[in-house]
Amino acid sequence: MDGKRIAVLGAGPMGLAVAYQLVSDGYRPVVFEADDRVGGMTACFDFGDMRVERFYHFHCTSDAAFLQLLDELGIADKLHWVETKMGYYYQGSVHPWGNPLALLRFPGPSLIAKLRYGLHAFVSVKRKNWRGLDRLEATNWIRKWVGDQAYEVFWQKLFDYKFYDYADQLSAAWIWSRIRRIGRSRYDIFREKLGYLEGGSETLLQSLEEYLRAHGTDLRLRTPVLEVAIESSQVRGVTTGSGFEPFAKVISTVPLPYVARLMPNLPENLVNAYRSIRNIAVVCVIAKLRKPVTENFWLNINDPDIDAPGLVEYTNLRPLDSHLVYVPFYMPGDHPQFKEPNQRFLDKVRAYLCKINPQLKDEDFLALHASRYRYAQPVCEPGFLERLPPPELPIAGLWVADTSYYYPEDRGISESVGFGRELAKSATL
Repeated sequence: MDGKRIAVLGAGPMGLAVAYQLVSDGYRPVVFEADDRVGGMTACFDFGDMRVERFYHFHCTSDAAFLQLLDELGIADKLHWVETKMGYYYQGSVHPWGNPLALLRFPGPSLIAKLRYGLHAFVSVKRKNWRGLDRLEATNWIRKWVGDQAYEVFWQKLFDYKFYDYADQLSAAWIWSRIRRIGRSRYDIFREKLGYLEGGSETLLQSLEEYLRAHGTDLRLRTPVLEVAIESSQVRGVTTGSGFEPFAKVISTVPLPYVARLMPNLPENLVNAYRSIRNIAVVCVIAKLRKPVTENFWLNINDPDIDAPGLVEYTNLRPLDSHLVYVPFYMPGDHPQFKEPNQRFLDKVRAYLCKINPQLKDEDFLALHASRYRYAQPVCEPGFLERLPPPELPIAGLWVADTSYYYPEDRGISESVGFGRELAKSATL
């Protein structure tokens, strides 16, 4: 077998980053992707007269791996930074959010509760080491800092409407990383700065795809791998609908729940480890509107009649001809709600947006679309990383990882790019 040819499973940001690094190091990756396009959760689709992402993305000034890749691809000038705003829909009104003054003016919680909440956010942003939080359960950790009142107003809906029965089984380190990333996007205590690419994530995906193809990468779309052949503790190749193809090395970046099916000859302890990873699914509704809902990019929601913890008004970050609002509904994949038809979610979003902004009328809704992803987010319980097998398996020539592996960081393009490049380097040592 040609030792320079390496199979890469999956063409999401991590898989593309693996292939990019392999090419940079003189290898010839063959990328297998089940979808008809690259990108995974960052992929775009035609939404009427515009190309938009299935799921929203934004960039922070701390996204070092992403920024480095833009420079290497020569598209750093496509990235723009914008001062954005946050809001909070609570008690029937939209309130400013995201800075100390907004917190003090927020209705409801006592001054002591607000001060405790603010102190927790400040300490979390300044903290650098996550190890001490790894084995702590998140809701207890937050309650200890902010108290019951602030937790119930500012945090409980997020946990309940994203993780449901898993809400009290999450790692404090994972929650901390989310607080810290957004906090570090602020360039002073009153202002937040986020980034977007001209053309959205497709600008990056197209540049990566063009680079890979120009450098000899065999990028095979609509070609799911059916099985990774393993024999005598050695990877032998992959099987697709076209038959068997030998490879001395295989790097898988597909979601871990697929691994046991793709690699049935793995040792039983590895199969069980992959099967034990629980995941949250998402139904993400995109609304195209004639006018904005609010002036905010982020809008947190705490309302008894709205079963979504927040929304993202994307065009308050990236200007477009129509206003786009993303409303994600997260839930366990086996939850009955995930089986409901798309129209049920579209109707909810129409009603919710009109409740948040009563000036919206039926004629202001130009289009609605729902995207689904079964394995959107792993449930990262305390000590999560220790449960994962190492990426380099005890099978010669086989590496397996997905977005779970950059815990405690949340899934993101920059994290996928950074981890994917390091994964490729480790596979070619």
